[in-house]
Amino acid sequence: MSSLDKMWASFVAIGLMVVASLLISYARTRTTGVLRVVLSVIAFFLFIPILLYMLLSLF
Repeated sequence: MSSLDKMWASFVAIGLMVVASLLISYARTRTTGVLRVVLSVIAFFLFIPILLYMLLSLF
């Protein structure tokens, strides 16, 4: 994998991390009940591709 591809993989991981962070912040401050749980679970599941892209950019 070229260095440029690794850079883009790290950018995707950073972008997904920002999305997950904003999603969990929104869920905790603005929502309640089932919607809060659903948004939190979605943010949690975003960490799977974040982890994969991070590992891809390292190796």
